[in-house]
Amino acid sequence: MKILLVDLDTEWRGGQNQALLMLEGLNARKYFAELVSPAGSELGQRAMARGIAVHMVSEHFSRISAARRISELTKSGEFSIVHANEAHAVTSAWLARVHRRVPVVISRRVGYPIRSSALALSRYQAAARILPISNWVAERVASSGIIAEKMTVVYEGVEVPRLPSPEVRREARAIWGVSDESPLLGCVGVLLPDKGQDLLIRVLADLHEEFPKAKLLLVGDGPDRPKLEQLAAKLKISDAVIFAGFVNAMEPVYAALDVFLFPSRFEGLGTSLLAAMSYGIPSVAFHTCAFPEIIEHGKSGLLAEVGNQTSLRNSAATLLRNPPIAKQIGQSARARIEAKFSTQEMVDEMIRVYDGIKRRGI
Repeated sequence: MKILLVDLDTEWRGGQNQALLMLEGLNARKYFAELVSPAGSELGQRAMARGIAVHMVSEHFSRISAARRISELTKSGEFSIVHANEAHAVTSAWLARVHRRVPVVISRRVGYPIRSSALALSRYQAAARILPISNWVAERVASSGIIAEKMTVVYEGVEVPRLPSPEVRREARAIWGVSDESPLLGCVGVLLPDKGQDLLIRVLADLHEEFPKAKLLLVGDGPDRPKLEQLAAKLKISDAVIFAGFVNAMEPVYAALDVFLFPSRFEGLGTSLLAAMSYGIPSVAFHTCAFPEIIEHGKSGLLAEVGNQTSLRNSAATLLRNPPIAKQIGQSARARIEAKFSTQEMVDEMIRVYDGIKRRGI
C-alpha cells in the first residue's frame, strides 16, 4: 500500500512532528508513504533529510499548487490513500476532487468545530475517514454534524526515550544554568495567551516562599514573550525564569526537569505533555480538553482546576514536597505513554484504519 500524506504548514509544530513520525513509521512497516509539502517547509526539509520522498509545491498559493500536484500524482493509481494532515491540506485534496479516485482520510487536531457552512462540511463529508486525535476533538467534530460512524480516534504518539543517566541529567541542567539543589519546573509550547505561561510565572512567584531556589524553564517562542518577561520582572523573579526560545534538540530540556507544568486551556491533545511523561517526569495539566484522557489523576499525573492559579500551585508544590510520590507518578506516566501514546501505537492504529478502508473498498 502506498500513502500520499499532504501537509501545507511551513512552520514546525506538533502536527508536523507527528507527520514525520508517521511517515517514518509507515515506511519502516513497508506501507510506503510520500509527502506533499511547500518548498522550504520545515517538515519537507526534515523528511527529505531522512530519505522520504517529498513532492514540493509552491509556498505561494500552496493550496492551489498542492491541488494540482495531488491530482497529477493520483491519476496513475499508484497511491492507495491520500491523507490530509491539516486544514489547508483538506482544502487542497477537496479542490483536486481526489476523493472520486482515491479514498481520503483527514487528521483533525484542533478542538474548534468545523465551520457550519455547506462548503466547509462538504470537504469533511467527502472523506472516507476522519481521524480526531482525541475523544474530546471527536466530540467537537460530531457537534459540527459529522456522524460518529465516520470517525476513528487515533491518538498522537511520541517516541519513548531511554531514561537519562544522572550524568546526562547533570549536563542537561548545566546547559540551563541550574544546579542540583534548584527544583526545575518546565513547560514547552508556543508563547501565546491561551497556552497559560503567564500563570506559571505567577505560580513560581508563589512557590518561592516555600522553594526559594525553584526555577522555571519556558521552551518555545511567540508573540507573548515580551509580556511574559515584563511579568517576571514585575514579580521580581526574572533571574528564576529561563526563556529558552525555540529549541531543536529537546532531550536536554526533558532530561533537566523535575516537574512539567502544562497550563494550556485549549489543546487537541498536547504532544509536549506526552513527551514529558515519556521521560518519566511527574506532570500537571488542567482538567479540561483531552488532558483527562492522558493523565489518570493521582496515578500518572495531576489535574488542576482549569485556570486556577492556586490549584496549579498546590499541585506543583505537592510534587516538590514529596519526591517518592513524584517518582512513582513519573514511572506511571512513562508506562501510560508506552501503553497508549507511543509512536508505535499511533502508527499501528493508522495502519488498521488504512487496511480497513482497503478491505471495504471505499
